[in-house]
Amino acid sequence: MNEKIDDLNWKILKSLQENARSSFADIGRKVGLTPPAVAERIKKMEDLEILEGYTAKVSHAKTGHQLKAIITLRAFMGKLKPFLATVVTFNEVINCYRITGNENIIMEVVLKDQFHLEKFIDQLIQYGETRTHIILSNVISNAPIKQNMD
Repeated sequence: MNEKIDDLNWKILKSLQENARSSFADIGRKVGLTPPAVAERIKKMEDLEILEGYTAKVSHAKTGHQLKAIITLRAFMGKLKPFLATVVTFNEVINCYRITGNENIIMEVVLKDQFHLEKFIDQLIQYGETRTHIILSNVISNAPIKQNMD
């Protein structure tokens, strides 16, 4: 077990993963600490980069992006590095991972419709062979990291 994450820190992390906007007082009531003690522990976890940041969840569908997909890329010889330099410019990509296996890249993308998807794939095919999987629904999304995963 990570000695920097004791049982109280795990409880704080659980609370923050449920609602990152919770006040120190609210978290303190849940975990049995004073608000200053909660603030100090959170600051230490931020300093140690256990807590990497705080984000807002945005509905892609309600922002006009009706299509969500997973696209894998098997890069052509010599095209992986140029792709890695370019992928950061694609507004459609919300997550991108370099992976092992037959494919080099897996991306989660949001798009307006199938025509937008077609144009996006046209941009990708210069870098390699793509495989697209349309996401029908979320089964698990941003599940919290839990203390006892073994």
